[in-house]
Amino acid sequence: MYFRIVSQCIQSLRNVETWLDKAEHSAAARKFDADVLAAARLAPDMQPLTGQLQSACYYVVAAAAWLSGQKPPTHEDNEKSISELRARIAKTIAFAESVTKEQYKGAASQTVSISWKPGKIIAGEDYVVQMTIPNVYFHLVMVYAILRHNGVDVGKMDYLGPMNFVAA
Repeated sequence: MYFRIVSQCIQSLRNVETWLDKAEHSAAARKFDADVLAAARLAPDMQPLTGQLQSACYYVVAAAAWLSGQKPPTHEDNEKSISELRARIAKTIAFAESVTKEQYKGAASQTVSISWKPGKIIAGEDYVVQMTIPNVYFHLVMVYAILRHNGVDVGKMDYLGPMNFVAA
């Protein structure tokens, strides 16, 4: 189960690559530097696109690490351009894919300490259901919404990504 959950999060990050492609094409067509989108936000009190994507990546890396009994690697959160965000996605995917299905054995009984709740722990299954999945998808939805708000032609199928349809 945990391998599948992390795999789905990885696929969602791969879908962001398509969104970034479309953002660059949109910026070129409208004759502006696509990197300005990295600082775009929907409201003054929310994280910009870079922060949203960094957060989504963090939750994927953290889940892959904690649920396989590892400590998550740290990243500097200093991306400012589309190409740097692509590199962040690549690092995240590489780490998450380095964790094998077998390493998730016992993930449900793993405990995770939450930095903002000192002295508290959460069980692996609750961590996935209550922290990982909602946070990854919240932040990815924000990336998607920021791009749409800024005129990038991304749609539902871009959000969902490729599907493995078979003949009926």
